[in-house]
Amino acid sequence: MQELFETLRYSIAGALAQLVDGTLGMAFGVTSATALVFLGASAVAASAAVHFAELGTTLASGASHWREGNVDKHVLLRIGIPGGIGAFLGATWLTRIATEASSAAASNAKVYMAGLLLLLGMSLIIRFGLGIAIVKAKKKHLRGYTMAVLGLVAGFVDASAGGGWGPITTPTLLTATKTHPRLVIGTVSAAEFLVAVSASLGFLFGMSQSEIPLTVVGGLLIGGVIMAPFAAKFAGRLPHAPFGVLIGGMVVIYNSRTIMSKFTTNPTINWSLFVVAVIFTALLALKAWNREKGKHIPHTPEDFAGPEAEISEDQVPQ
Repeated sequence: MQELFETLRYSIAGALAQLVDGTLGMAFGVTSATALVFLGASAVAASAAVHFAELGTTLASGASHWREGNVDKHVLLRIGIPGGIGAFLGATWLTRIATEASSAAASNAKVYMAGLLLLLGMSLIIRFGLGIAIVKAKKKHLRGYTMAVLGLVAGFVDASAGGGWGPITTPTLLTATKTHPRLVIGTVSAAEFLVAVSASLGFLFGMSQSEIPLTVVGGLLIGGVIMAPFAAKFAGRLPHAPFGVLIGGMVVIYNSRTIMSKFTTNPTINWSLFVVAVIFTALLALKAWNREKGKHIPHTPEDFAGPEAEISEDQVPQ
């Protein structure tokens, strides 16, 4: 009965993450890793579970995009192979520091993971709440070495933080190039399978079979599969900007508390910062909603004319 209850809890986490990913086109790992840590999973167990679960979800997603012609073969291997290398390194590194005998090492791993998730949550707030494109679109493709560095960094962060491949690569490729969003989203999704495989191998390399959180993996898969068709329906109906702000705010608030607990246990300070963060997130989400209602912002391939059309700077989803 206890195992069934645990599977149900992780299924809810997987369903929530799939809803977010289906609506925003990213952040399955960021959302599910934050939820798993909140439910009591260790940093390494959370990231390992996310990537084992993504073996199925990213394979299905990548295959679907490939069949639809949404994959840019020029970019796929240039970003996917370095991403896989970075993911393997990130997984083995996280496993090493988390499995050290000292409890301080495990605590540091959790704080490190919270710090990366905090930055990724802030990137969601900047992207959807403030509508800021940090990099201006200048060319059709990035240079090969630039894509390799992007993939390497994104893969390492994704494995060591439990998520981050989509939030790092998708906005970068959308804002730094004039590639059609359909191809960006499809290519990033297809390359993510290589990242999930490499990260899973890294965790297998560093963990014993008994340490693999099968209950967590199964729960994420069940919840994600059940939610997938509903997420697809919600994707065209939920307002992206305020939803992205709320998810980013949730990630920032929770992981900020994890980091703050490392330095202070004063409940007054913690609760004061929590209230300020909640109010700020709500106001920014309202502002994003009003901005999105007043201006059509394309989020899906159907919003753009022509399968290979390039987009202008003001059409890039913010």
